[in-house]
Order: sequence, then structure tokens, then C-alpha cells
Amino acid sequence: MNKTIFNMKTIALWSKCHFGPSVLEMVTKSPAITRIATFSTKDPKKSEALKARQEELMRRSLPKRKSIPGVDNVILVSSGKGGVGKSTVSVNIAAALMQHKSNPAVGILDADLFGPSLPTMMNVSGLPELTPQNNMIPLVNFGIKCMSMGLLVDPKNAVVWRGPMVMGALNKLLNETDWGSLDFLVVDTPPGTGDVLLSLAQTIDIAGAIVVSTPQKVAQIDAVKGIDMFKKVHVPVLGLVENMSGFVCGSCGHITQVFGSNDLQSLVEGSGAEIIGKVPLDPGLVQSSDNGQPLVLSFPDSAPTKEFHKIADIIVNKLSSN
Repeated sequence: MNKTIFNMKTIALWSKCHFGPSVLEMVTKSPAITRIATFSTKDPKKSEALKARQEELMRRSLPKRKSIPGVDNVILVSSGKGGVGKSTVSVNIAAALMQHKSNPAVGILDADLFGPSLPTMMNVSGLPELTPQNNMIPLVNFGIKCMSMGLLVDPKNAVVWRGPMVMGALNKLLNETDWGSLDFLVVDTPPGTGDVLLSLAQTIDIAGAIVVSTPQKVAQIDAVKGIDMFKKVHVPVLGLVENMSGFVCGSCGHITQVFGSNDLQSLVEGSGAEIIGKVPLDPGLVQSSDNGQPLVLSFPDSAPTKEFHKIADIIVNKLSSN
């Protein structure tokens, strides 16, 4: 007679969900069962081995990452949720990098396909021209090469696409754009941890990611989740930027904590990430964004501009040391 080995947890689950508690006693006393396995994954060595095995299988199933021709460093700028000023941070980081003393070549890609804001913030418009190989030529303003879905569709029309179309558009922006030679490509990603961000993180060689948050706890909690996502896909986090970190009075320069002052550093302790900048609100921010000129260029002596230059220095130093 064939004899069966059961897992004790499986028997208990069956009896609870399907048959009732009497089944557990009946099954365990059956002569057809010689042994009941009682192993547990609480053993830390077994748990770590199982986790390592799962990660190995996941890596095998992922597509191989490839670099973007001509681009040395791809930097993702992300946020756990919308409304934290991620696009503003992206544009001004690109402008600050462009002004760095090392004189790098900089580009910016607007990968927020459903809500592209780069054309407005960088004051660029019109369809990109094509190379003989049918690759798109980025538009250039303020010395920064720019590409966005907002340049390819009517700005008055909403982008209402499902997954395959979104991925196709992302692939076109990434792999059918002639970036020339760039030291840094800043990628403004959609908020959250959805398909676009995951595709970027899993298919492109990423030098590092920057996570943007605000002082509000609800935004900070999502920022921590964003850090965890990058760790799972093996993308180094260059740091966190706390945007809207107080309001700068236009008259006296005093900084008021409009959105509170929750300690972001205490939330990210143990994640390996660090805060690399705290950018305050400034009256000139709205004016510069609406006028299509980054704050770093419009108000070079402002407090936010100084913070963006500090962030750019940290980025350059971290990536040059790798």
C-alpha cells in the first residue's frame, strides 16, 4: 500500500477551511500515513536560503539590462505619490547639473507619459526632427536636451492608453531617441511604483535613483516604500530630497514649516538611504515654472537654488566615485 507524507500545517489548514476539526484527528491516526512532516520556515537559515533562491529565480526571468547609447549615467527621479513636486525637482536638478563645474552634458527625459510637464517647465514645443535612422532628435533649451511624450501628442488631448501602448511609447522614448553624448540623463518618472518605473528599473542600466518627498508623514511613508522597491530591483538610491521643506518669506527670508517638520531621517534609518537635500518653497518657484525656466536659472541666488546646487554636487561626487 502506498503511504503518504503530509505537512502538519497543510492538514491543519484543510481541516479548518474545508472539513472540520474532526478530520485532523482522523487523518493523523490513519494507517496509510507513516510520518507527518512538521518542518517550519522559522529556521533563519532555511528562510534565508529560500529567499535567496526566490530572488535568483526572479533575476533569471527578468530581461537583461542595457545601456542607452551615448549616455553615461541615467538618474531616475521618483516619488512614492503624486503632488510632491517631483517634476520641479527633476528639472532643477538637471539645470544644476548642467551648471556644475565639471561642465557635463545633460539631458532630461519626461517618462510621466500620462501627465507630461516637461514642455511647459522647459519651454519646449514642436515635433522632434528625425535622423536618417528615424531616431528622434531631442529639443534643446538652456543647454539641456529634452524629450517628452508631451512633444509627440496634442497637448490638449489626454493620453488614454493601456499597458502595451504605454510600454511601446516608453520604449520609443528610450531607444529611439538620439541623445548624442551625455554625461547625465535625468528621468522624471511617474509617481508610485507602477509599470513604467519598474520597466525602467529592470531594463535600463541605472546609475542611481533619487526619491522625492515632502515633510508630510503620508508622503514620507510612501517615499520609504519607494526606497524598498529600488532595493528589490537592485537600483542604488543616491538619496532623498525633501521638497517644500518650509516656506521662505519673500520679505524677511524667515522659513516657516507649512507642512510640518516630521523627521524623515528617522523613517529611512536602516534603509541605507540618506537625505541629500531639503528644498524650501519660494515665491519665485511658481513664476519660474509657469514661465518655462527652471528656478536655478531664474533665481540663481535663491535658497532653493543653493540647495539644488548642493544636490548636484552630491550626485556628481557619488557617481564619479563608483
